[in-house]
Amino acid sequence: MCIVMSCPAYADVTCLSRNIEISLNFVVTLRVALKIRRTLHPAPFNTSNKGIALSQIMSAFDFEQLAEIELQKDEEELEVLGEENCTLAPVAHKCADLSINHPYYDVARHDIIQVAGDDNSGRMVITFSCCRLPPSFQLDHFRLLEYLKYTLDRYVENDYTIVYFHYGLNSRNKPSLSWLQSAYKEFDRKYKKNLKALYVVHPTNFIKVLWNIFKPLISHKFGKKVSYMNYLSDLRDHLKYDQLNIPEEVKRHDEKLQSKHKGLPPRSSKIPPPRPPLPMQQFGVSLQYMKDRNKGELIPTVVKQSVSYMKLKGLRTEGLFRRSASVQTIKEIQRLYNLGKPVNFDLYGDIHVPAVILKTFLRELPEPLLAFDSLEAILRITSVESVLRVAYCKEIVHKLPEHNYAVLKYLMCFLNLVSISLIIIF
Repeated sequence: MCIVMSCPAYADVTCLSRNIEISLNFVVTLRVALKIRRTLHPAPFNTSNKGIALSQIMSAFDFEQLAEIELQKDEEELEVLGEENCTLAPVAHKCADLSINHPYYDVARHDIIQVAGDDNSGRMVITFSCCRLPPSFQLDHFRLLEYLKYTLDRYVENDYTIVYFHYGLNSRNKPSLSWLQSAYKEFDRKYKKNLKALYVVHPTNFIKVLWNIFKPLISHKFGKKVSYMNYLSDLRDHLKYDQLNIPEEVKRHDEKLQSKHKGLPPRSSKIPPPRPPLPMQQFGVSLQYMKDRNKGELIPTVVKQSVSYMKLKGLRTEGLFRRSASVQTIKEIQRLYNLGKPVNFDLYGDIHVPAVILKTFLRELPEPLLAFDSLEAILRITSVESVLRVAYCKEIVHKLPEHNYAVLKYLMCFLNLVSISLIIIF
């Protein structure tokens, strides 16, 4: 192969050496890519030996070097944006709730992994921030893996979502690919089954290379859970953005990316003005609105029907209100209710569907059942003497609007019935 390099007459040795470095990187990248292609395409992976196949490829070809090259390219692009990609070790964040006796204090103090509210389907959100990774010599990555499992173990019995902030990963703090291989093996079906979405924020070429390396090992079903978010604003369509504890470094990086692409046409048209609610609408409207259009009935149709169905067929279902359901199914049922059409839960064959419908209804109420006017009184409950708290809570509840009180009482009676049924089972 012949590579021709040229510099202007006034170029110095630095320019020449830089061109040589870029050219050598290109040669190494091309060589590794061609070997990967020749290895992967002739013989597909045997699913029973996926781990062995990956380790053989990793030992045969220098994937680590390829990863380093891609990270260097990412860092060069950051230099163009005027960023240094966290070249200094990040300062450990002091969390008021973190005890020095925490079993993973050495890792947890960096705030790399955080629990951050819910997504739009009510699932727990866990974030991973690369910009908070200290240099590799300051962090035991296998301890990091153990801490990640320790955190997930508290939530994997329910559906959950992960947000991965890629900005800040560099050649100094990057875990090795062998570590990633070990991590993939460690996260068995227990962790993958209830992971419903993985959002990769600010992806780069390194992510693309990494994905191509691991793609033969990743199931199609898991791959469908991965979504790429080029900007932080893209997350707003999927989760409660304001609940996320986004590192300031990531926010600044996002602002620079937005500024860089300001000249591009907007990706979406203007948001149309809100439409008036439908006559029989159940979701996203007030309890008063539903009462006025339902002949004064205090319990909304969707609440009454979903609770009645669960009383009949779901009282002894383990995990009721913990599992999620198909997003398409939930949207379809919402549409039917909003149009005033009948809903037959038997057609969906999943007892968790009415449970999710009930949670979605409550989540989309413009005002919560414990109305905004009661907020200050609720916050004062902990300051009331314990012997007086029951009477104090009764006073708060009886001051609620009539429809709020009726729905709250209806739900509490049902939840009490659920708890009694579970006690009988166990």
